[in-house]
Amino acid sequence: MNNEQNMNKVTKQNQTQNETPSPNQTQAQSQNDNINSKDFLIGSLIGGIVGASVALLFAPKSGREVREELNQSASYVKERAGEWKDVAYEKGNEWGSRAKESTQQLSKNVSEKSQHLGERVKDKVDGFRNTNDEAEKAAEEVAEAIEEAAEELERQQETSTSTSTY
Repeated sequence: MNNEQNMNKVTKQNQTQNETPSPNQTQAQSQNDNINSKDFLIGSLIGGIVGASVALLFAPKSGREVREELNQSASYVKERAGEWKDVAYEKGNEWGSRAKESTQQLSKNVSEKSQHLGERVKDKVDGFRNTNDEAEKAAEEVAEAIEEAAEELERQQETSTSTSTY
C-alpha cells in the first residue's frame, strides 16, 4: 500500500512538471496578479485611513486635540498621495520610453527581415525563372519566411506588452 501511494505522488509530480502554461495563460496570470496587487494596495490605504479616523474619533481627547490630529493626519495623507503621484508619473514615463524603444527595435528587425526576404526572393526568382515548379518552391519559402517574421513580431509585441502592464 505504501509503494502505491509513493507511485501516485510521483505520477502527480510528473504530470505537474509536464504541464507548462502557454504564453497567454502566463500573461493572464500576470495581469490577475497586477490587479490583485492594486486592489490590495487600495484596500490597505482605505482601511488605514478609516482605522486612523475611527481611532481619533473614539480617543478620549478634547475636540480641539482631535481636530488638530485630524488636520495633521490629513496633511500627512496629502503628502503621501503627492509622493505616490510623482512615483506613478515617473514609472509611466519610464514604461512609455521602454515601449517606444521596444517598438523601434521591433520595427528595425522587421525592416531588416523584409529586406533580407526580398533579396532571397529576387535571388530565387532569378535562379528559377525557367521552370514553374522551382518558382512555386521559392514562393512557398518566402511565405514561410513571412510567417516566421510575423510570429516573431507577435512574440516581441507580447513580450513588450507583458513588461509594460501595470
